Amino acid sequence: MSQPAHEPAVVPQPPVQAEAIRIVLAQVAPHLLPQFDQDRAAATARARAETSPTPLRVFAEAWAVEVAIARHPETVTRLRELEAAAVEETDVRAAMEIAAEVSAIRRAAAAEAGVGGAAR
Repeated sequence: MSQPAHEPAVVPQPPVQAEAIRIVLAQVAPHLLPQFDQDRAAATARARAETSPTPLRVFAEAWAVEVAIARHPETVTRLRELEAAAVEETDVRAAMEIAAEVSAIRRAAAAEAGVGGAAR
C-alpha cells in the first residue's frame, strides 16, 4: 500500500505548545476541540498529582501529531479509509499491511510535528 503524496497544508504546523496547537486545531479540526480540552485537563491533573511536567509534554506531543495529520485533508481521508478497512479485514497479511500504512502515516506526522512519535 502506498501513502498518498501530501498536498501543501493551508495552515502551518504550530509549535509543540498547548495553546498554539489548540488555535490550529480550531481551524483544521474544530470537532476535536472537546477531546483536546478533556485530554488537556487530564494531563494537567496528572502533572499536578505527579509533580512532573511529563504528562503535559506527552499531551502536547500527541496533539501536535494529531494536528499534523488534520492539516492534510487527504491524509485524514486515507486514515479513515484504513480504519474502516481494518474493522472489516479478516486476512492477517492484509491487516498487517493496513497497520503498517497507518504507522507510516503517524510516523510522518510525528516527524512533521517535530516530535518523537507520540500518539494519542
